[in-house]
Amino acid sequence: MEKIKIGERYQIQCYKHNGRIHRSWNEAVVLDVRDDYVVFGNNRTEVIESAGNTWRTKEPAIMYFFKNRWFNIIAQMKKDGIYYYCNIATPYIIEDKTIKYIDYDLDLRIYPTGDYKVLDKMEYKYHKELMSYSSELDKSIKIGLDDLINEYNKKSVMFDKKENMKYLQQYIKLKSSNKV
Repeated sequence: MEKIKIGERYQIQCYKHNGRIHRSWNEAVVLDVRDDYVVFGNNRTEVIESAGNTWRTKEPAIMYFFKNRWFNIIAQMKKDGIYYYCNIATPYIIEDKTIKYIDYDLDLRIYPTGDYKVLDKMEYKYHKELMSYSSELDKSIKIGLDDLINEYNKKSVMFDKKENMKYLQQYIKLKSSNKV
């Protein structure tokens, strides 16, 4: 795997189980490198959908990608609080300055109130049948969702407002210094 350095720019590519690219983000700046995860930041980055249409994210985001866990976490820094959009997905790999993972439809949306909701259950059921997910894969996905909810309930560092604000300030500083 590539050596990752704070301040470097990467792209993100999200795939589906069939190997097709689902969505890509043009920028993610490395903010921290830990033994088991990497933290990235971006703001108003271009997103390209599989059909070719593009749009920009609306607010800064702090993103956590894990080496051995079946989820990733996006802290969306909105004006009315931090919203978390968490994808059930394979652990990441990095190739050619690009973070890559396979998305498995199920998402956990966490609101500033602390409430959360599991999203896209029907989409998961549909793709599970369409793409013939194995029972082992299905088990890994469900364990990933359970692990993610447990991390949230434990108030793990990824869900800590102060930690995410610290990363946001680091991202702003890196961008304003023109180092990225």
